[in-house]
Amino acid sequence: QVQLVESGGGLVQAGGSLRLSCTASGRAFSTAIMGWFRQAPGKEREFVAAIRWSDGSTAYSDSVKGRFTISGDNVKNTVYLQMNSLKPEDTSIYYCAARSSFYSGNYGLPTRYDYWGQGTQVTVSS
Repeated sequence: QVQLVESGGGLVQAGGSLRLSCTASGRAFSTAIMGWFRQAPGKEREFVAAIRWSDGSTAYSDSVKGRFTISGDNVKNTVYLQMNSLKPEDTSIYYCAARSSFYSGNYGLPTRYDYWGQGTQVTVSS
């Protein structure tokens, strides 16, 4: 059974920072790509950032580029999302996602991921 556990969400003022963490665990389980998505009430789930362990490449949505940084440890199947200069529009539930097999295409789509965490709430007050 594969499990993704997120932590680090909370309430922060605009301009502040938060760091999200996610660890994937499971018997004989390894990840090839890990990412973060977010979903606000009434909106579709949207891509935030992802990292591909094979070459260390990262990808970000335009809305967070320059403010958020994804990093992690592929041996520990752990990924972090450092969020700086937070804005009220960043308020959402943030989900960690993992893909167990290599993929060379666009890994910004939710359908590319096999496993999901339960989500952690991030609220940015103005």
